[in-house]
Amino acid sequence: MHDEILKAALLARVYEVARETPLEHAPVLSERIGNRVWLKREDEQPVFSFKVRGAYNRMAGLSAAELAGGVVASSAGNHAQGVALSASRLGCRAVIVMPRTTPDIKVAAVRSWGAEVVLHGDTYDAAYHRARELETERALTFIHPYDDPVVIAGQGTIGIEILRQMRDPVHAVYVPVGGGGLISGIGAVIKELRPDVRIIGVEPEDADSMTRALRAGAPVTLDRVGRFADGVAVRRVGDTTFAIAREVVDDMVVVSNDEICAAIKDVFEDRRCILEPAGALAYAGLKRHAAETGLRDRDLVAVASGANLNFDSLRHVSERAEIGEQREAILAVTIPERPGSFLEFCTLLGTRSVTEFNYRYESPVEAHVFVGLRITGREESQPLIATLREHGYEVIDLTDDELAKLHIRHMVGGRAPGAEHERLFQVVFPERSGALLDFLKGMSAGWNISLFHYRNHGSDEGRVLLGIQVPDDELGSLRRLLDDLGYEATEATDNDACRLFLR
Repeated sequence: MHDEILKAALLARVYEVARETPLEHAPVLSERIGNRVWLKREDEQPVFSFKVRGAYNRMAGLSAAELAGGVVASSAGNHAQGVALSASRLGCRAVIVMPRTTPDIKVAAVRSWGAEVVLHGDTYDAAYHRARELETERALTFIHPYDDPVVIAGQGTIGIEILRQMRDPVHAVYVPVGGGGLISGIGAVIKELRPDVRIIGVEPEDADSMTRALRAGAPVTLDRVGRFADGVAVRRVGDTTFAIAREVVDDMVVVSNDEICAAIKDVFEDRRCILEPAGALAYAGLKRHAAETGLRDRDLVAVASGANLNFDSLRHVSERAEIGEQREAILAVTIPERPGSFLEFCTLLGTRSVTEFNYRYESPVEAHVFVGLRITGREESQPLIATLREHGYEVIDLTDDELAKLHIRHMVGGRAPGAEHERLFQVVFPERSGALLDFLKGMSAGWNISLFHYRNHGSDEGRVLLGIQVPDDELGSLRRLLDDLGYEATEATDNDACRLFLR
C-alpha cells in the first residue's frame, strides 16, 4: 500500500489551499538533548494545523454534484477548520459537528470560514455519530478526518516535504497520533522512499489508542480519553490507518500531560511560537525517546502539527511545564508547630528557588507545608528528601500525584480557630534566589507564623500572604521590624476575602 499512498501524495491537490511549511532547526532544543532537532512547522498553515491538507485533497476530488450538495464532518477542531476553509475555497456549504467540549477558539475559527457548526455531545464519538446521521438526513458527503485513503495521501505530502527539505540523513521522524491519518500518510511516503528512516508515533498517556492497537494486533476502543490534547483525543484509530501504521511505524512513545506542557514551553523558548498540546506532542515524545534510548548526534524531526490553543489553557500549561521538565519537585512536609521551626525547615532547603509555599496553622503540635522547589532533575530531589527525613521531618513526594497538583495545591489554607491574635500581611520582596530565606531569618523574633502562602509568578517581585500570631501590645514592634527589613508590607487582616475565608 506504500506505493499507492506515495503516488496519491505526489498527485495531491493540497497546494491549492495549503502551503509548504518550513522545516526549522531548533538550536536550543538541539543543544539540550544532544541531537539536531528539526520542527516541521504545520502550525503555519492557514488554519494553523496540518488538517487542511487531507481535507482539501478529499474535497477537491468530489464531483460537481457532490460539491453542490455540500459536505459534513465531525471534528474537535482542526479537521473542522480544514473542511470549512476548503468548502469556502470550493464554493460549497459545510456542516461541522463538534463536541460541546471543543475550545471556543476552534468553534469561532470554523464559523469564521462560513461553515454551519452543530455542537453535539461531549466526545468526538458522539459528534461523529451525529455527523453520520446528518449525512443521510441532508444528503451531504461525509469527509472523514483520518480513515480515508485520499485524506491520508493529503497528509502524506508532509513526508515528501521533509525528505526534500532535509540535506542530511534523517534518523527519525516523530509524529503525533490521534486517529492515525497523519502518521500513516507520512510513514507510507517516507518508508517507500527512505525505508531506513524510523517513524515513531507519539500519544498522550490518556489517549494511547494506537499504542494499544499495535500491541493487540487490531484496533481497540478505549473506555475514555483525556481532553487535554484534544486534537488527538480519539478512542479508536481507523481500520485503514491501523493497517498502514502496523507496516510503517517503528515505535510508539507515550508521554504524560506534564511532558506535553514542558514541550510547549521548550518550543516557545526556542522558536517563540505557542503550540497546542497535540501540536507539541511529537517533540515531547522525541525528548523522552532520545533520553530513554541514548540517541546522540542524530537528525530528528518532530511534526509541530497545530497551534489552535485556547488562551485560557496557558495558565495550566505554565504551571505544569516545570514538573514536565523535571525541574520542579512538589513535597508535603510535616514540621513541629513551634516558633523557629519554619525557619529551620527553610534553612535546610538552602538557596534552592522556591516556586510555591503553602502553610496554614493547624494545631499546637504540628503543621503541614506544601512546597514546590525548582530542581535540575529528579536525581536532585531524592537527596533533599533524605536530608529532611534525617532531621526528623516527615516528607511525602507529591511530584507525580495528579490530585495534589491539580487540586490540593490550590486548597491549602482555610480558617484556623486556634490561631489567636493573628494578623495578616501581604509582603512584597525581590524575586531572587535566597530572598525567601532572608525574609524568614529577619522575621525570627519569637512570633509564630500561622499562615504562609507564596507562589512564583515569574515576575521580578515575589508576593507572600503572611499570618503572624502577635498580641496587640506587640503589634508596634512587628510593624517596626517589617519596616526595618525594607520589604513592602501591607496589613490585610480586615480584607474582605481574608475575613470570609481565612479568619
